[in-house]
Amino acid sequence: MTRADPPTGRSLALAGLAAGVLALHAGCSAPQAVDLVISGGTLIDGTGAPSRRADVAVAGGRIVAVGDLAGVAASRVIDATDLVVVPGFVDLHSHADLLVLAGRATQERLLGARIRQGVTTIVVGNCGLGMAPADEAAAGILAGVNGWMTPAGVSGGAMTVADYLARIERTGPVLNVGTLVAHGPVRVSAMGLASGEPDEGQLSAMRAAVEQGLSDGALGLSTGLIYPPGMYSTTDELVELAGIVSRHDGLFTAHVRGSSETLLPATRELVEIARRSGARVHHSHMEAVGRSFWGRIPEMIAIEDDARREGLRISHDVFPYTRAATMMTAIFPPWSLEGGVPALLGRLSRPDSRERIRREIAEHRPQWPPWVPGGWPHNLVGAVGWDGIAVSSVGPDGPAVAVGKSLAELAAPSGADPFDVVVELLLAERGQVGQLVGEISGSEDDLTPLVEILAHPSAAVVSDAEDYGRGMPHPAHAGAFARALRLQRERGAPRLEELVRRMTSYPAALVRLDGRGVIRPGAAADLVVLDPRRVADRASFDEPRLPPDGLPFVVINGEVVVQDGSYVGGSHGQVLRAPSRR
Repeated sequence: MTRADPPTGRSLALAGLAAGVLALHAGCSAPQAVDLVISGGTLIDGTGAPSRRADVAVAGGRIVAVGDLAGVAASRVIDATDLVVVPGFVDLHSHADLLVLAGRATQERLLGARIRQGVTTIVVGNCGLGMAPADEAAAGILAGVNGWMTPAGVSGGAMTVADYLARIERTGPVLNVGTLVAHGPVRVSAMGLASGEPDEGQLSAMRAAVEQGLSDGALGLSTGLIYPPGMYSTTDELVELAGIVSRHDGLFTAHVRGSSETLLPATRELVEIARRSGARVHHSHMEAVGRSFWGRIPEMIAIEDDARREGLRISHDVFPYTRAATMMTAIFPPWSLEGGVPALLGRLSRPDSRERIRREIAEHRPQWPPWVPGGWPHNLVGAVGWDGIAVSSVGPDGPAVAVGKSLAELAAPSGADPFDVVVELLLAERGQVGQLVGEISGSEDDLTPLVEILAHPSAAVVSDAEDYGRGMPHPAHAGAFARALRLQRERGAPRLEELVRRMTSYPAALVRLDGRGVIRPGAAADLVVLDPRRVADRASFDEPRLPPDGLPFVVINGEVVVQDGSYVGGSHGQVLRAPSRR
Protein backbone atom coordinates (compact mmCIF):
# COMPACT_ATOMS: atom_id res chain seq x y z
CA MET A 1 0.00 0.00 0.00
CA THR A 2 1.19 3.49 -0.70
CA ARG A 3 -0.03 6.83 0.47
CA ALA A 4 -3.46 7.93 -0.74
CA ASP A 5 -2.98 9.00 -4.36
CA PRO A 6 -5.27 9.75 -7.30
CA PRO A 7 -5.95 6.82 -9.64
CA THR A 8 -2.92 5.77 -11.66
CA GLY A 9 -2.84 4.35 -15.16
CA ARG A 10 -2.28 0.90 -13.66
CA SER A 11 -5.23 1.19 -11.24
CA LEU A 12 -7.51 2.40 -14.04
CA ALA A 13 -6.36 -0.47 -16.23
CA LEU A 14 -7.16 -2.95 -13.46
CA ALA A 15 -10.56 -1.36 -13.02
CA GLY A 16 -11.15 -1.83 -16.72
CA LEU A 17 -10.05 -5.44 -16.53
CA ALA A 18 -12.41 -6.06 -13.61
CA ALA A 19 -15.24 -4.53 -15.62
CA GLY A 20 -14.33 -6.79 -18.51
CA VAL A 21 -14.42 -9.91 -16.36
CA LEU A 22 -17.81 -8.94 -15.00
CA ALA A 23 -19.04 -8.08 -18.48
CA LEU A 24 -18.35 -11.65 -19.56
CA HIS A 25 -21.07 -12.82 -17.19
CA ALA A 26 -23.51 -10.24 -18.50
CA GLY A 27 -23.29 -11.79 -21.97
CA CYS A 28 -20.75 -9.38 -23.44
CA SER A 29 -17.57 -10.25 -25.30
CA ALA A 30 -14.74 -11.96 -23.45
CA PRO A 31 -12.17 -9.77 -21.64
CA GLN A 32 -8.43 -10.12 -21.77
CA ALA A 33 -7.02 -13.06 -19.79
CA VAL A 34 -6.34 -12.71 -16.08
CA ASP A 35 -3.20 -14.01 -14.39
CA LEU A 36 -4.84 -16.43 -11.97
CA VAL A 37 -8.23 -17.88 -11.15
CA ILE A 38 -8.87 -19.82 -7.95
CA SER A 39 -11.96 -21.83 -8.77
CA GLY A 40 -14.42 -24.09 -7.04
CA GLY A 41 -13.63 -23.06 -3.48
CA THR A 42 -15.64 -21.88 -0.52
CA LEU A 43 -14.89 -18.20 0.00
CA ILE A 44 -14.42 -16.63 3.43
CA ASP A 45 -13.80 -13.01 2.52
CA GLY A 46 -12.27 -11.80 5.81
CA THR A 47 -15.12 -9.51 6.86
CA GLY A 48 -16.85 -12.04 9.09
CA ALA A 49 -19.63 -12.57 6.55
CA PRO A 50 -20.92 -16.12 6.03
CA SER A 51 -18.90 -18.30 3.69
CA ARG A 52 -20.13 -18.78 0.12
CA ARG A 53 -19.17 -20.55 -3.04
CA ALA A 54 -17.15 -18.19 -5.27
CA ASP A 55 -14.20 -18.05 -7.63
CA VAL A 56 -11.49 -15.38 -7.41
CA ALA A 57 -9.71 -13.78 -10.38
CA VAL A 58 -6.33 -12.04 -10.06
CA ALA A 59 -4.48 -9.73 -12.43
CA GLY A 60 -1.59 -7.36 -11.89
CA GLY A 61 -1.30 -8.30 -8.22
CA ARG A 62 -4.91 -7.34 -7.48
CA ILE A 63 -8.21 -9.16 -7.14
CA VAL A 64 -10.27 -8.17 -10.17
CA ALA A 65 -13.40 -10.29 -9.81
CA VAL A 66 -15.17 -12.53 -7.31
CA GLY A 67 -18.10 -14.78 -8.18
CA ASP A 68 -18.97 -17.43 -10.74
CA LEU A 69 -16.06 -17.07 -13.14
CA ALA A 70 -16.48 -20.22 -15.20
CA GLY A 71 -15.02 -19.62 -18.65
CA VAL A 72 -12.77 -16.71 -17.68
CA ALA A 73 -9.46 -17.09 -19.48
CA ALA A 74 -6.54 -17.33 -17.06
CA SER A 75 -2.83 -17.99 -17.33
CA ARG A 76 -3.15 -20.29 -14.32
CA VAL A 77 -6.04 -21.97 -12.54
CA ILE A 78 -5.96 -23.37 -8.99
CA ASP A 79 -8.70 -25.90 -8.31
CA ALA A 80 -9.94 -25.22 -4.76
CA THR A 81 -12.81 -27.73 -4.79
CA ASP A 82 -13.54 -28.89 -1.21
CA LEU A 83 -11.13 -26.22 0.07
CA VAL A 84 -11.57 -22.76 1.59
CA VAL A 85 -10.14 -19.54 0.15
CA VAL A 86 -9.32 -16.79 2.66
CA PRO A 87 -7.31 -13.55 2.65
CA GLY A 88 -3.63 -13.73 3.54
CA PHE A 89 -3.06 -13.53 7.28
CA VAL A 90 -1.85 -10.24 8.78
CA ASP A 91 0.58 -10.73 11.68
CA LEU A 92 0.52 -7.56 13.79
CA HIS A 93 3.32 -8.67 16.10
CA SER A 94 6.53 -9.71 14.39
CA HIS A 95 10.13 -9.21 15.50
CA ALA A 96 11.60 -9.76 12.02
CA ASP A 97 13.02 -6.20 12.04
CA LEU A 98 16.50 -7.35 10.99
CA LEU A 99 15.37 -10.47 9.12
CA VAL A 100 13.74 -8.31 6.45
CA LEU A 101 17.10 -6.60 5.89
CA ALA A 102 18.74 -9.93 5.03
CA GLY A 103 19.30 -11.22 1.51
CA ARG A 104 16.65 -13.20 -0.31
CA ALA A 105 18.14 -16.62 0.51
CA THR A 106 18.23 -15.86 4.23
CA GLN A 107 14.72 -14.45 4.20
CA GLU A 108 13.39 -17.49 2.37
CA ARG A 109 15.14 -19.86 4.78
CA LEU A 110 14.00 -18.11 7.95
CA LEU A 111 10.62 -16.68 6.92
CA GLY A 112 9.50 -19.52 4.66
CA ALA A 113 7.74 -21.36 7.49
CA ARG A 114 5.89 -18.16 8.39
CA ILE A 115 4.60 -17.88 4.83
CA ARG A 116 3.69 -21.58 4.66
CA GLN A 117 1.17 -21.03 7.45
CA GLY A 118 -0.55 -18.34 5.38
CA VAL A 119 1.05 -15.15 6.70
CA THR A 120 1.42 -12.66 3.85
CA THR A 121 1.89 -9.43 5.85
CA ILE A 122 3.88 -8.68 8.99
CA VAL A 123 4.19 -5.60 11.18
CA VAL A 124 7.60 -5.06 12.80
CA GLY A 125 8.92 -2.49 15.28
CA ASN A 126 7.02 -4.07 18.18
CA CYS A 127 7.61 -3.84 21.94
CA GLY A 128 9.67 -0.67 21.43
CA LEU A 129 12.50 -2.89 20.16
CA GLY A 130 12.74 -1.87 16.51
CA MET A 131 15.51 -0.34 14.44
CA ALA A 132 14.28 3.16 13.69
CA PRO A 133 14.51 6.03 14.12
CA ALA A 134 18.02 5.89 15.59
CA ASP A 135 21.06 8.17 15.47
CA GLU A 136 24.67 6.89 15.46
CA ALA A 137 25.01 6.71 19.24
CA ALA A 138 21.66 4.96 19.64
CA ALA A 139 22.47 2.49 16.86
CA GLY A 140 25.54 1.34 18.80
CA ILE A 141 23.49 0.72 21.93
CA LEU A 142 20.68 -0.96 19.99
CA ALA A 143 23.12 -3.39 18.37
CA GLY A 144 23.57 -4.95 21.81
CA VAL A 145 19.94 -4.70 22.86
CA ASN A 146 18.72 -6.28 19.61
CA GLY A 147 21.55 -8.79 19.27
CA TRP A 148 19.30 -11.71 20.24
CA MET A 149 17.05 -11.02 17.23
CA THR A 150 19.80 -10.34 14.70
CA PRO A 151 20.53 -13.07 12.11
CA ALA A 152 24.12 -13.71 11.09
CA GLY A 153 25.52 -11.25 8.58
CA VAL A 154 22.91 -8.55 9.19
CA SER A 155 23.42 -5.23 10.95
CA GLY A 156 21.31 -2.19 11.72
CA GLY A 157 22.86 1.25 11.97
CA ALA A 158 21.66 4.83 12.13
CA MET A 159 18.50 5.40 10.10
CA THR A 160 15.19 7.18 9.95
CA VAL A 161 11.96 5.29 9.39
CA ALA A 162 12.10 6.39 5.75
CA ASP A 163 15.65 5.01 5.48
CA TYR A 164 14.59 1.74 7.06
CA LEU A 165 11.62 1.23 4.75
CA ALA A 166 13.73 2.13 1.71
CA ARG A 167 16.37 -0.37 2.79
CA ILE A 168 13.74 -3.13 3.01
CA GLU A 169 12.56 -2.22 -0.49
CA ARG A 170 16.10 -2.39 -1.87
CA THR A 171 16.63 -5.76 -0.25
CA GLY A 172 13.38 -7.15 -1.63
CA PRO A 173 11.03 -8.55 1.04
CA VAL A 174 9.60 -12.04 0.62
CA LEU A 175 6.30 -10.91 2.20
CA ASN A 176 4.60 -7.60 2.89
CA VAL A 177 6.16 -5.50 5.66
CA GLY A 178 4.95 -2.48 7.61
CA THR A 179 6.59 -0.96 10.67
CA LEU A 180 5.73 0.89 13.83
CA VAL A 181 7.93 3.64 15.20
CA ALA A 182 9.78 1.91 18.04
CA HIS A 183 9.87 3.92 21.26
CA GLY A 184 13.23 2.40 22.28
CA PRO A 185 15.29 3.97 19.46
CA VAL A 186 13.37 7.24 19.89
CA ARG A 187 14.21 7.52 23.59
CA VAL A 188 17.77 6.21 23.33
CA SER A 189 18.49 8.72 20.55
CA ALA A 190 17.17 11.54 22.73
CA MET A 191 18.74 10.64 26.10
CA GLY A 192 20.70 7.40 25.90
CA LEU A 193 19.73 4.22 27.72
CA ALA A 194 19.10 5.99 31.01
CA SER A 195 16.39 6.04 33.63
CA GLY A 196 14.58 9.16 34.73
CA GLU A 197 12.29 11.63 33.05
CA PRO A 198 13.42 13.47 29.91
CA ASP A 199 14.04 17.18 30.16
CA GLU A 200 12.15 19.51 27.84
CA GLY A 201 14.85 19.36 25.16
CA GLN A 202 14.93 15.57 25.22
CA LEU A 203 11.14 15.31 25.15
CA SER A 204 11.04 17.75 22.25
CA ALA A 205 13.50 15.54 20.34
CA MET A 206 11.33 12.51 21.05
CA ARG A 207 8.20 14.29 19.86
CA ALA A 208 9.95 15.32 16.64
CA ALA A 209 11.23 11.78 16.00
CA VAL A 210 7.78 10.25 16.46
CA GLU A 211 6.19 12.91 14.25
CA GLN A 212 8.73 12.32 11.50
CA GLY A 213 8.47 8.54 11.73
CA LEU A 214 4.71 8.63 11.34
CA SER A 215 5.02 11.08 8.45
CA ASP A 216 7.51 8.67 6.85
CA GLY A 217 4.83 5.97 6.74
CA ALA A 218 5.04 4.17 10.08
CA LEU A 219 1.74 2.62 11.16
CA GLY A 220 1.91 3.79 14.77
CA LEU A 221 4.16 3.78 17.84
CA SER A 222 5.15 0.75 19.88
CA THR A 223 6.31 0.66 23.49
CA GLY A 224 7.89 -2.12 25.53
CA LEU A 225 7.29 -1.21 29.16
CA ILE A 226 9.12 -4.15 30.74
CA TYR A 227 12.24 -3.52 28.63
CA PRO A 228 14.74 -0.68 28.74
CA PRO A 229 14.23 2.15 27.98
CA GLY A 230 10.41 1.85 28.02
CA MET A 231 10.48 0.65 31.64
CA TYR A 232 11.95 4.02 32.64
CA SER A 233 9.17 6.09 31.03
CA THR A 234 6.37 7.66 33.04
CA THR A 235 2.74 7.59 32.01
CA ASP A 236 2.95 11.31 31.26
CA GLU A 237 5.75 10.74 28.73
CA LEU A 238 3.74 8.02 27.00
CA VAL A 239 0.61 10.19 26.88
CA GLU A 240 2.61 12.99 25.28
CA LEU A 241 3.85 10.71 22.48
CA ALA A 242 0.50 8.95 22.10
CA GLY A 243 -1.09 12.33 21.38
CA ILE A 244 1.05 12.57 18.24
CA VAL A 245 -0.06 9.07 17.24
CA SER A 246 -3.67 10.14 17.71
CA ARG A 247 -3.26 13.11 15.37
CA HIS A 248 -1.95 10.73 12.69
CA ASP A 249 -4.70 8.18 13.42
CA GLY A 250 -1.99 5.60 14.03
CA LEU A 251 -2.00 2.77 16.56
CA PHE A 252 -0.30 3.06 19.96
CA THR A 253 0.80 -0.42 21.03
CA ALA A 254 2.18 -1.53 24.38
CA HIS A 255 3.85 -4.52 25.87
CA VAL A 256 2.26 -3.39 29.10
CA ARG A 257 4.11 -2.61 32.31
CA GLY A 258 4.06 -6.15 33.67
CA SER A 259 1.87 -9.23 33.46
CA SER A 260 2.11 -10.56 37.01
CA GLU A 261 1.92 -8.40 40.15
CA THR A 262 1.39 -5.22 38.11
CA LEU A 263 -0.96 -6.71 35.52
CA LEU A 264 -4.09 -4.83 36.55
CA PRO A 265 -2.55 -1.39 37.14
CA ALA A 266 -0.60 -1.82 33.89
CA THR A 267 -3.87 -2.45 32.07
CA ARG A 268 -5.41 0.61 33.72
CA GLU A 269 -2.38 2.63 32.58
CA LEU A 270 -3.08 1.66 28.98
CA VAL A 271 -6.68 2.80 29.42
CA GLU A 272 -5.44 6.07 30.90
CA ILE A 273 -3.18 6.63 27.89
CA ALA A 274 -6.17 6.11 25.59
CA ARG A 275 -8.35 8.48 27.60
CA ARG A 276 -5.82 11.29 27.96
CA SER A 277 -4.32 11.15 24.45
CA GLY A 278 -7.32 10.21 22.33
CA ALA A 279 -5.22 7.55 20.62
CA ARG A 280 -6.33 4.12 19.54
CA VAL A 281 -4.38 1.83 21.88
CA HIS A 282 -3.50 -1.83 21.55
CA HIS A 283 -2.55 -4.31 24.28
CA SER A 284 0.21 -6.40 22.69
CA HIS A 285 0.12 -10.16 23.37
CA MET A 286 -2.34 -9.91 26.26
CA GLU A 287 -1.24 -12.40 28.90
CA ALA A 288 -0.92 -13.28 32.56
CA VAL A 289 2.52 -14.63 33.46
CA GLY A 290 2.78 -17.11 36.32
CA ARG A 291 0.20 -19.63 37.51
CA SER A 292 -0.79 -17.55 40.52
CA PHE A 293 -1.80 -14.66 38.22
CA TRP A 294 -3.98 -16.50 35.70
CA GLY A 295 -7.03 -15.77 37.82
CA ARG A 296 -6.66 -12.05 37.07
CA ILE A 297 -7.42 -12.51 33.38
CA PRO A 298 -11.21 -11.89 33.68
CA GLU A 299 -10.60 -8.64 35.58
CA MET A 300 -7.99 -7.52 33.05
CA ILE A 301 -10.44 -8.09 30.21
CA ALA A 302 -13.22 -6.37 32.17
CA ILE A 303 -11.08 -3.23 32.62
CA GLU A 304 -10.73 -2.92 28.85
CA ASP A 305 -14.38 -3.81 28.20
CA ASP A 306 -15.46 -1.01 30.55
CA ALA A 307 -13.18 1.40 28.67
CA ARG A 308 -14.71 0.37 25.35
CA ARG A 309 -18.19 1.03 26.73
CA GLU A 310 -16.88 4.48 27.70
CA GLY A 311 -16.06 5.03 24.03
CA LEU A 312 -12.31 4.47 24.17
CA ARG A 313 -10.72 2.55 21.32
CA ILE A 314 -8.82 -0.43 22.76
CA SER A 315 -7.85 -3.71 21.12
CA HIS A 316 -5.51 -6.58 21.88
CA ASP A 317 -3.77 -9.54 20.33
CA VAL A 318 -2.62 -12.94 21.58
CA PHE A 319 -0.26 -15.70 20.51
CA PRO A 320 -1.91 -19.12 20.99
CA TYR A 321 0.83 -20.67 23.16
CA THR A 322 1.64 -20.86 26.86
CA ARG A 323 5.35 -20.07 26.49
CA ALA A 324 6.85 -16.84 25.20
CA ALA A 325 10.17 -15.92 23.58
CA THR A 326 12.35 -12.94 24.52
CA MET A 327 15.92 -11.98 25.44
CA MET A 328 17.55 -13.43 28.57
CA THR A 329 18.55 -9.96 29.76
CA ALA A 330 14.85 -9.38 30.57
CA ILE A 331 15.25 -11.27 33.86
CA PHE A 332 17.39 -8.51 35.40
CA PRO A 333 16.27 -5.44 37.42
CA PRO A 334 15.96 -2.08 35.66
CA TRP A 335 18.91 -0.31 37.32
CA SER A 336 21.27 -3.08 36.12
CA LEU A 337 20.22 -2.53 32.48
CA GLU A 338 21.00 1.18 32.29
CA GLY A 339 23.65 1.90 29.66
CA GLY A 340 22.92 -1.22 27.63
CA VAL A 341 24.25 -4.77 27.45
CA PRO A 342 27.97 -3.92 28.00
CA ALA A 343 27.06 -2.03 31.17
CA LEU A 344 24.99 -4.99 32.42
CA LEU A 345 27.85 -7.39 31.77
CA GLY A 346 30.19 -5.08 33.66
CA ARG A 347 27.88 -5.14 36.68
CA LEU A 348 27.58 -8.91 36.51
CA SER A 349 31.39 -9.14 36.53
CA ARG A 350 31.74 -7.19 39.78
CA PRO A 351 31.05 -9.13 43.02
CA ASP A 352 29.17 -6.33 44.79
CA SER A 353 26.71 -5.50 42.01
CA ARG A 354 26.36 -9.18 41.07
CA GLU A 355 25.26 -10.00 44.62
CA ARG A 356 22.85 -7.09 44.66
CA ILE A 357 21.25 -8.37 41.42
CA ARG A 358 21.07 -11.92 42.84
CA ARG A 359 19.32 -10.65 45.97
CA GLU A 360 16.81 -8.52 44.08
CA ILE A 361 15.83 -11.34 41.72
CA ALA A 362 15.24 -13.56 44.74
CA GLU A 363 13.38 -11.04 46.88
CA HIS A 364 11.93 -8.14 44.87
CA ARG A 365 8.25 -8.20 44.02
CA PRO A 366 6.98 -5.47 41.66
CA GLN A 367 4.77 -2.69 42.98
CA TRP A 368 3.12 0.31 41.35
CA PRO A 369 4.46 2.62 40.04
CA PRO A 370 7.42 0.58 38.78
CA TRP A 371 9.38 3.39 37.07
CA VAL A 372 10.44 5.05 40.33
CA PRO A 373 14.04 4.49 41.58
CA GLY A 374 14.28 0.92 42.82
CA GLY A 375 11.09 -0.07 41.00
CA TRP A 376 10.69 -3.07 38.74
CA PRO A 377 7.74 -3.76 36.42
CA HIS A 378 8.13 -7.51 36.00
CA ASN A 379 10.34 -10.02 37.82
CA LEU A 380 10.12 -12.99 35.46
CA VAL A 381 12.02 -15.36 37.74
CA GLY A 382 9.74 -14.39 40.61
CA ALA A 383 6.69 -15.10 38.44
CA VAL A 384 7.62 -18.49 36.95
CA GLY A 385 10.76 -19.69 38.80
CA TRP A 386 14.11 -20.85 37.46
CA ASP A 387 12.46 -24.01 36.14
CA GLY A 388 10.02 -21.90 34.11
CA ILE A 389 12.72 -20.24 32.02
CA ALA A 390 14.67 -22.11 29.31
CA VAL A 391 17.55 -21.16 27.04
CA SER A 392 16.33 -20.86 23.45
CA SER A 393 19.49 -19.62 21.72
CA VAL A 394 23.15 -18.76 22.25
CA GLY A 395 25.78 -17.21 20.01
CA PRO A 396 27.21 -18.99 16.95
CA ASP A 397 30.02 -20.55 18.98
CA GLY A 398 28.08 -20.91 22.22
CA PRO A 399 27.23 -24.11 24.12
CA ALA A 400 24.51 -25.74 22.04
CA VAL A 401 23.99 -28.23 24.88
CA ALA A 402 22.36 -25.45 26.90
CA VAL A 403 19.64 -24.80 24.32
CA GLY A 404 16.27 -26.23 25.28
CA LYS A 405 17.14 -26.70 28.95
CA SER A 406 15.63 -24.74 31.81
CA LEU A 407 17.94 -22.71 34.02
CA ALA A 408 17.16 -25.09 36.89
CA GLU A 409 18.13 -28.08 34.71
CA LEU A 410 21.40 -26.43 33.71
CA ALA A 411 22.29 -25.86 37.36
CA ALA A 412 21.22 -29.26 38.73
CA PRO A 413 24.23 -31.45 37.74
CA SER A 414 26.73 -29.24 39.60
CA GLY A 415 24.39 -28.13 42.37
CA ALA A 416 25.07 -24.52 41.39
CA ASP A 417 22.71 -21.61 41.90
CA PRO A 418 20.76 -21.13 38.64
CA PHE A 419 21.54 -17.41 38.93
CA ASP A 420 25.27 -18.13 38.67
CA VAL A 421 24.73 -20.48 35.74
CA VAL A 422 22.81 -17.91 33.71
CA VAL A 423 25.22 -15.10 34.62
CA GLU A 424 28.23 -17.10 33.43
CA LEU A 425 26.38 -18.01 30.24
CA LEU A 426 25.55 -14.36 29.56
CA LEU A 427 29.13 -13.28 30.22
CA ALA A 428 30.48 -15.95 27.88
CA GLU A 429 27.95 -15.05 25.16
CA ARG A 430 28.32 -11.29 25.59
CA GLY A 431 24.65 -11.07 26.49
CA GLN A 432 23.35 -12.66 23.31
CA VAL A 433 21.14 -15.38 24.83
CA GLY A 434 17.47 -15.98 24.08
CA GLN A 435 14.93 -17.46 26.45
CA LEU A 436 11.54 -19.15 26.54
CA VAL A 437 9.29 -18.24 29.48
CA GLY A 438 6.59 -20.66 30.62
CA GLU A 439 3.25 -20.32 32.43
CA ILE A 440 1.98 -17.72 29.98
CA SER A 441 -1.82 -17.64 30.45
CA GLY A 442 -1.92 -21.36 31.02
CA SER A 443 0.13 -24.49 30.60
CA GLU A 444 0.51 -27.29 28.07
CA ASP A 445 -2.23 -29.24 29.85
CA ASP A 446 -4.47 -26.27 30.71
CA LEU A 447 -5.30 -23.89 27.87
CA THR A 448 -8.41 -22.46 29.54
CA PRO A 449 -6.89 -19.08 30.54
CA LEU A 450 -5.34 -18.67 27.08
CA VAL A 451 -8.58 -19.51 25.28
CA GLU A 452 -10.41 -16.94 27.41
CA ILE A 453 -8.17 -14.21 25.95
CA LEU A 454 -8.30 -15.64 22.43
CA ALA A 455 -12.10 -15.95 22.45
CA HIS A 456 -12.69 -12.25 23.12
CA PRO A 457 -13.99 -10.40 20.02
CA SER A 458 -11.27 -7.73 20.34
CA ALA A 459 -8.46 -10.30 20.02
CA ALA A 460 -6.27 -10.56 16.93
CA VAL A 461 -4.02 -13.60 16.42
CA VAL A 462 -0.26 -12.97 16.27
CA SER A 463 2.95 -15.00 16.32
CA ASP A 464 5.38 -12.86 18.39
CA ALA A 465 8.12 -15.27 17.31
CA GLU A 466 10.87 -15.59 14.71
CA ASP A 467 13.52 -18.02 13.54
CA TYR A 468 16.86 -16.20 13.57
CA GLY A 469 18.78 -19.22 12.33
CA ARG A 470 20.22 -20.44 15.61
CA GLY A 471 19.08 -22.37 18.65
CA MET A 472 15.46 -23.43 18.99
CA PRO A 473 13.00 -20.78 17.84
CA HIS A 474 9.54 -20.52 19.32
CA PRO A 475 7.24 -22.81 17.29
CA ALA A 476 4.83 -19.93 16.75
CA HIS A 477 7.06 -18.71 13.90
CA ALA A 478 5.93 -21.77 11.94
CA GLY A 479 2.58 -22.55 13.51
CA ALA A 480 0.72 -19.74 15.30
CA PHE A 481 -2.00 -19.18 12.69
CA ALA A 482 -2.36 -22.86 11.82
CA ARG A 483 -2.61 -23.60 15.54
CA ALA A 484 -5.40 -21.04 15.97
CA LEU A 485 -7.29 -22.67 13.10
CA ARG A 486 -6.79 -26.12 14.65
CA LEU A 487 -8.01 -24.93 18.05
CA GLN A 488 -11.09 -23.45 16.36
CA ARG A 489 -11.84 -26.77 14.67
CA GLU A 490 -11.37 -28.74 17.89
CA ARG A 491 -13.37 -26.37 20.09
CA GLY A 492 -15.94 -25.12 17.58
CA ALA A 493 -15.63 -21.47 18.60
CA PRO A 494 -15.47 -18.81 17.44
CA ARG A 495 -17.03 -19.69 14.11
CA LEU A 496 -14.46 -20.05 11.35
CA GLU A 497 -15.54 -16.87 9.53
CA GLU A 498 -15.01 -14.84 12.72
CA LEU A 499 -11.58 -16.34 13.43
CA VAL A 500 -10.51 -15.58 9.86
CA ARG A 501 -11.68 -11.98 10.32
CA ARG A 502 -9.46 -11.67 13.38
CA MET A 503 -6.47 -12.87 11.37
CA THR A 504 -7.13 -10.71 8.30
CA SER A 505 -9.35 -7.62 7.96
CA TYR A 506 -9.41 -6.83 11.68
CA PRO A 507 -5.62 -6.51 12.19
CA ALA A 508 -5.30 -4.80 8.80
CA ALA A 509 -7.88 -2.19 9.86
CA LEU A 510 -6.11 -1.57 13.17
CA VAL A 511 -3.03 -0.35 11.30
CA ARG A 512 -4.99 1.18 8.36
CA LEU A 513 -3.78 -1.22 5.69
CA ASP A 514 -6.63 -0.56 3.28
CA GLY A 515 -7.05 -3.26 0.67
CA ARG A 516 -5.35 -5.96 2.74
CA GLY A 517 -7.03 -8.72 4.68
CA VAL A 518 -10.15 -8.85 2.49
CA ILE A 519 -11.22 -10.60 -0.70
CA ARG A 520 -13.00 -8.11 -2.94
CA PRO A 521 -12.32 -6.53 -6.35
CA GLY A 522 -9.53 -3.99 -6.08
CA ALA A 523 -7.93 -5.50 -2.97
CA ALA A 524 -4.39 -6.80 -2.98
CA ALA A 525 -4.18 -10.42 -4.10
CA ASP A 526 -2.88 -11.89 -0.84
CA LEU A 527 -4.71 -15.21 -0.66
CA VAL A 528 -4.57 -18.53 1.17
CA VAL A 529 -6.17 -21.81 0.16
CA LEU A 530 -6.63 -24.17 3.12
CA ASP A 531 -8.30 -27.43 4.03
CA PRO A 532 -10.42 -26.72 7.12
CA ARG A 533 -10.52 -30.43 7.98
CA ARG A 534 -6.74 -30.82 8.02
CA VAL A 535 -5.15 -27.47 8.75
CA ALA A 536 -2.92 -27.83 11.82
CA ASP A 537 0.38 -26.78 13.27
CA ARG A 538 3.15 -29.37 13.46
CA ALA A 539 5.89 -27.23 15.01
CA SER A 540 6.53 -28.02 18.68
CA PHE A 541 9.01 -26.89 21.31
CA ASP A 542 11.02 -30.03 20.55
CA GLU A 543 10.78 -29.64 16.76
CA PRO A 544 10.02 -25.94 16.26
CA ARG A 545 10.76 -25.68 12.54
CA LEU A 546 8.17 -28.14 11.21
CA PRO A 547 5.80 -26.47 8.71
CA PRO A 548 2.02 -26.78 9.09
CA ASP A 549 -0.37 -29.13 7.34
CA GLY A 550 -3.45 -28.31 5.31
CA LEU A 551 -2.39 -25.08 3.58
CA PRO A 552 -1.67 -26.07 -0.03
CA PHE A 553 -1.51 -22.60 -1.63
CA VAL A 554 -0.43 -19.12 -0.59
CA VAL A 555 -0.46 -16.10 -2.93
CA ILE A 556 1.36 -12.81 -2.21
CA ASN A 557 0.52 -9.83 -4.42
CA GLY A 558 -0.76 -12.18 -7.10
CA GLU A 559 2.26 -14.52 -7.10
CA VAL A 560 1.94 -18.14 -5.97
CA VAL A 561 4.59 -18.61 -3.27
CA VAL A 562 3.33 -21.87 -1.73
CA GLN A 563 2.32 -24.59 -4.16
CA ASP A 564 0.93 -27.94 -3.05
CA GLY A 565 2.19 -27.17 0.45
CA SER A 566 5.78 -26.45 -0.64
CA TYR A 567 7.32 -22.99 -0.39
CA VAL A 568 8.64 -21.90 -3.78
CA GLY A 569 9.98 -18.54 -2.61
CA GLY A 570 10.49 -15.24 -4.38
CA SER A 571 10.75 -11.58 -3.38
CA HIS A 572 7.10 -10.73 -3.97
CA GLY A 573 6.39 -8.69 -0.85
CA GLN A 574 5.85 -4.94 -0.66
CA VAL A 575 6.67 -2.27 1.90
CA LEU A 576 3.40 -0.98 3.34
CA ARG A 577 3.19 2.64 4.43
CA ALA A 578 0.40 4.38 6.32
CA PRO A 579 -1.62 6.84 4.24
CA SER A 580 -0.58 10.41 4.89
CA ARG A 581 -2.67 12.44 7.34
CA ARG A 582 -1.18 15.74 6.23
